Amino acid sequence: MRSIWKGALTFGLVNVPVKVYSATEDHDVPLHQVHAADGGRIRYQRICEIDGEVVPYADIDKAYDDGERTVVLTKEDLASLPAERSREIEVVEFVPSEQIDLLTLDRAYYLEPDSSSPKAYVLLRKTLEQTDRTAIVRFSLRQKTRLAALRVRGDVLVLQTLLWADEVREASFPALETEVKISDKELDLSASLVESFSGDFDPAEYTDAYQAELRTLIEAKLDKGDALDTSETFGEAEGADSGGEVIDLMEALRASVERSRAARGASGDKGSAGSGSGDGGSAKKKAAPKKTKKAS
Repeated sequence: MRSIWKGALTFGLVNVPVKVYSATEDHDVPLHQVHAADGGRIRYQRICEIDGEVVPYADIDKAYDDGERTVVLTKEDLASLPAERSREIEVVEFVPSEQIDLLTLDRAYYLEPDSSSPKAYVLLRKTLEQTDRTAIVRFSLRQKTRLAALRVRGDVLVLQTLLWADEVREASFPALETEVKISDKELDLSASLVESFSGDFDPAEYTDAYQAELRTLIEAKLDKGDALDTSETFGEAEGADSGGEVIDLMEALRASVERSRAARGASGDKGSAGSGSGDGGSAKKKAAPKKTKKAS
């Protein structure tokens, strides 16, 4: 990995030099646009509307237009802003971790200690772990002021940017404004269904099915070209979903619980034949629903 930013975590008089790395990456198959008629590559160019010339990135500035006047902001103008010049990740407060709304979490970054002694880094990490607190920090990155949550992941401090309060939309749906009555029986069946699907989450057990299928399609197209019959590769397409069908909620819950239990039982029979453990032989059971396993 290559660091994208260097600075220092500051809280009180404590200064922790750090390097910042992107914690995530895109795994999508890279595609580009072509002309359907002849396969020619479609390219986008930056054309100046005054002289009609293609403009290189190095010669592009930004501008603000209020409808009557336009002001051009050069790279030097933007770099002169005090917030942009700052290399500090300032801790503004420590909050209980459960107060962080998952909806507000955005991009994640790893922080690496950038000094000969990582003592201050380790001290902050252990303090966050011991107090079960998350640090709310403020910093500037790529011409934006960011608010972020500083938390612990294993032995590493992770910086996860937060959406600003006015960037999160309020949810207001008329259907939820009317009173809905849920019977105890419905709630019990629903809880049973949840229990039948329960398990310990392991992200490594899941993979992106669409990207795996896309890679399969690309390999098949490379092998057979336009003569490819997709039904031979993926099978016939299933019929369209009926969509608006009205169902009996209780009957759907019962059927779902029974099917999940049957699937779990069949899986248990294969994995523990002759063990005599029965349904209650294990306190933890793997999730019953099928998981999309990694493509080989």
